[in-house]
Amino acid sequence: MTDALGPELLLELPGWGSRGRALEEALRSAIRGGRLVAGTRLPSSRDLASQLGLSRGTVTQAYEQLVAEGWLTARQGSGTRVAAGTAEAPARSGRSAGSAEAASGRYDLRPGRPDAYAFPREAWARAMRHVLREAPTEVFGFGDPRGRIELRTALASYLGRTRGVRVDPANLIVCSGYTQALGLLAEVFTELGVRTAGMEDPAIGDHVRLLAGRLRVAAVPVDAAGLRVDALRDSGAEVAVCTPAHQFPLGVSMAPERRSELLEWADDSLGWIVEDDYDGEFRYDRHPIAALQSRRPSRIVYAGSTSKTIGPAVRLGWIACPPLLLEPLTEAKRRARETRPLEQLALARMIELGDYDRHLRTMRRGYQRRRDTLVAAVRSGLPDVRVRGIDAGLHALLELPSAPSERAIVEAARATSVDVHPLGEYMRGDRDRHPPSLVVGYATPPAHSYPAALDALIRGLRRL
Repeated sequence: MTDALGPELLLELPGWGSRGRALEEALRSAIRGGRLVAGTRLPSSRDLASQLGLSRGTVTQAYEQLVAEGWLTARQGSGTRVAAGTAEAPARSGRSAGSAEAASGRYDLRPGRPDAYAFPREAWARAMRHVLREAPTEVFGFGDPRGRIELRTALASYLGRTRGVRVDPANLIVCSGYTQALGLLAEVFTELGVRTAGMEDPAIGDHVRLLAGRLRVAAVPVDAAGLRVDALRDSGAEVAVCTPAHQFPLGVSMAPERRSELLEWADDSLGWIVEDDYDGEFRYDRHPIAALQSRRPSRIVYAGSTSKTIGPAVRLGWIACPPLLLEPLTEAKRRARETRPLEQLALARMIELGDYDRHLRTMRRGYQRRRDTLVAAVRSGLPDVRVRGIDAGLHALLELPSAPSERAIVEAARATSVDVHPLGEYMRGDRDRHPPSLVVGYATPPAHSYPAALDALIRGLRRL
C-alpha cells in the first residue's frame, strides 16, 4: 500500500545502470508497448518517488528527460501526461497496423532513412531543458510566421559557413520539414501565375505529386552531368526543382558547366530555381561543393531540413528565399501549420554551442564507414555490379546490367529478407536509359545488424 494521493503506476525497473536511467527506460517501454496510452496522467514526481522508493530529484530528472525526447508532456495545471503518437499500434494478425511495408523484410536497406539509433539524445535533451527553463513567455503564444529569430540568425550563420548560402536572417523562413517547404512554394508560385515546374527525372514520387496538385510538372531527364538544361528549356518550365549537390536517386553531382547553363536559363527566362540540399552535410571523398544559391541569391530558393542530420522526428526545415518571394512565402506560412517554437530554440541552442557540428562530424564518420563496408561487400561478392553515387549522401546506386529486370532484383533481395527500392520506382520517362538498378540506403539498419543485412543482400543478388 502507499499513501500517495495521485494515480498509482506499476513499473518494473531494469537492474542495470543508474536508477534514473532505469526509470526512464521503464517508462519508455511502458509507452512503447501501449500500457501507457496517449493522454495518460502520470503520478507527480513526489508520488512516484514515494511509490518506487526513489528520490524526488531522480523522478523529476527522468520526467524532464522524457519530456525533452517527446515521450511525455508537462503543462502547469495538467500534470505530466503521455504524449500523443508515442505508443505502438496494437498488433493485428501478427503485424502492427500500418507497418506492412516495414515488416515485409527483416532488413531495411531502403534509401532516405537516417540512423535513428544515432539521434543525439543527450545534446537534444540538454538544449530542450535549457529552452524550457529560459524561453521567454512569448514563445508559448503566436509568433513571427517566419520562425524564431534565434534560429533564423543561427541558421544564416551556419548555412553561410558550411554551405556558402548568402541570406539575411530576415529572408529565412523556418518550416516543418522540406515537404511543407515544397508545398508552400507550390502555393506561392501558383499565386504568381507560374504554370509549369520542371522536376528531375528520376525524383521522389511524393514530391512530384505534391507539385502536381497545383502545377503542371515536366519530367526533365538527368544524365551524368546532372539535370539537362536543354530539356528544361524545351519543357517551357518557369521553375526548376533540382538537387545539384547530390542528385536523388542517381547520386551524380551537377557539373560546373551544367550549373552555369542552369543559371543562364534562370537569367534569360526570369525563371526560379528551387535547390533541394537534402544531404549537403554528408561529403566523404571530396571537399563540399557550395550551394548553387551562393551564385544567384535573387533567383534561387534554397531549402534544407534536419531530417537526415538529426532525424525525421524533429520536423524542422528552412527556406532561404529571394527578396521578391519573401512577402508571399511569409503569408503562405502564416496560413499553414505552425512550426514548433521550442524545437526551433533547441536547434538554435545546439548550433550556437557547437553540438550540431560535433554531431554531424560523428555521423559523417559513421556513414562513411557504412558506405565503405557496402562498397567492399559488393565488389567482393558481386564483381559484375557497378556502384554509383558514393562520394556523398546516405545511399548508393547498384547497377546490375546482366539482371533480367528490376522486378527480379527486388524479388531476389526480398527472398533473403531485404527491403530495397528499384530505380524504376523514381522514374517517370524513358526507363530504358538506365540499366536495372537498386537504390540502396546504408544508414539503416542499426549497426549491430548492418553486416548481416549486407550478407543477405549479396546472397540474394548472387542468385541472379
